[in-house]
Amino acid sequence: MPHLFAGPADLHLHSNHSDGTEPPAEVVRQAHAHGVRTLALTDHDRTTGWAEAGDAAVALGMTFLPGMELSAKHEWRSVHVLGYLFDPDDAALRAETDRIRSDRIGRAERIVRNIGRDYDLVWDDVLEQTASDATVGRPHIADALVARGIVRDRSEAFDGILHPREGYYEPHYAPDPLTAVRLITDAGGVAIIAHPVTSGRDRMMPEPFIERLIAAGLGGFEIDHRENTLQGKRILHGIAAAHDLIVTGSSDYHGSGKPNLPGENTTSEEMVARLIGRATGTTPRFP
Repeated sequence: MPHLFAGPADLHLHSNHSDGTEPPAEVVRQAHAHGVRTLALTDHDRTTGWAEAGDAAVALGMTFLPGMELSAKHEWRSVHVLGYLFDPDDAALRAETDRIRSDRIGRAERIVRNIGRDYDLVWDDVLEQTASDATVGRPHIADALVARGIVRDRSEAFDGILHPREGYYEPHYAPDPLTAVRLITDAGGVAIIAHPVTSGRDRMMPEPFIERLIAAGLGGFEIDHRENTLQGKRILHGIAAAHDLIVTGSSDYHGSGKPNLPGENTTSEEMVARLIGRATGTTPRFP
């Protein structure tokens, strides 16, 4: 296919439609200011920011790839599956994301009630930190804790009060990664496992299970990400080479919610072209 897009490409950014701190258009402007020329908006479990981000990208001469980060869970691991260029109206995928978002709201309310037993925090504090059309999650609770002066920033909140060891944590519904990959693929999209080899509890899924994901249609891995370990990257590069998978690099930008900056990791033009060529659910927006 002709190269109708330009690099550098950052394929993992969040707006305030999920847990980022900026509207979609501002996310695009920040990416452009940091030298990014092809980007994907990948809000958690929703696609509501696509139109605004796409308009902003085209106006700045950028290429926009519609995307989403679908929540999944393997055993005790939280697994995030990035989906690109899928049909946003696919009935099965929409039903699953609706279920995930609905459960996230109830879970967030339970966490706030737990925290409220020991700290001066109520549900309205969290809603004040949440955009009107965003699904409330732990990052918004963290922002409320910051606004209340209970912690300094999101990092302190997640390392302390919001950490499972503190006793306030509540589980939430998420499909298994096999289901997530199949839903994205069946909707015409390309499924990429986000930051698959981070340290701590979210360490790499077992290789036999990864082989099952590949057989189910997994497109590749997000390998160049600040949270992936060097050893994990080496392992995944080997798996990707053996199966001719797509390899991406991204910032996982969240505005002021994380220190990550747009373009700090990028995806090659070859891999962007492969991703676009494989998808059938929807099309990129070109300048």
